[in-house]
Amino acid sequence: MARFGTPTLTLASAAFENGGAIPIRFTGDGAGLFPPLQWSGMPEGTVSLALLVEDADAPFPRPLVHLLLHAMPATLQGLAEGAVPTAMAHSRMFSVGRNSLGGRAWLPPTPIPGHGPHRYAFQVFALATAFAPRRIPGRGALLVTARRSLLGYGRLIGTYERP
Repeated sequence: MARFGTPTLTLASAAFENGGAIPIRFTGDGAGLFPPLQWSGMPEGTVSLALLVEDADAPFPRPLVHLLLHAMPATLQGLAEGAVPTAMAHSRMFSVGRNSLGGRAWLPPTPIPGHGPHRYAFQVFALATAFAPRRIPGRGALLVTARRSLLGYGRLIGTYERP
């Protein structure tokens, strides 16, 4: 998961506590809904927001990206349950980057059965600039921009395990 020191923004979900289990309805074993998120504490000068959801426990060299949203307005204070579909449609609230499967949508948690608990990091970034890449961005492009123009970020960890 991305590391930018101590989180300075508050990021929470009505569906699970920080460090708690993600309910099955928000996973690939359930309905695959995107969980509700709320954030607060945006610093002065925030121009845009980005959201990155990744699984650092996936058995790959890099974290598995489940969602990348960018170009979200600085005034946005969260996303409702199901606001990001698994088959992406256009939205006026955000632009969608690539997940690790190359899709532009929410990839619900579906860890390898018997692999143990996986930690899913939901991370919101307050940026001093508009993140407007020429191509559909992936994790690397977002993190480069965040390192250059980050004003603050928040992180919420949810866990999920398949038997």
